[in-house]
Amino acid sequence: MAKENLSFYDVKTKAKFETSEFEVREKNGRYYAVAQSQAGTHECWRVLSKVDAERLK
Repeated sequence: MAKENLSFYDVKTKAKFETSEFEVREKNGRYYAVAQSQAGTHECWRVLSKVDAERLK
């Protein structure tokens, strides 16, 4: 099953991008989608709801 595209905002380059290459992480009870930035070596994080996190795992 292929992952769906999620949109991320890269704070360092101030640009939006979409990718299906991300992983779901839990930190302090919250869920995040984490993708590698397309413009650098840093990570871009997006907050997910609990329902979305379970669906995208």
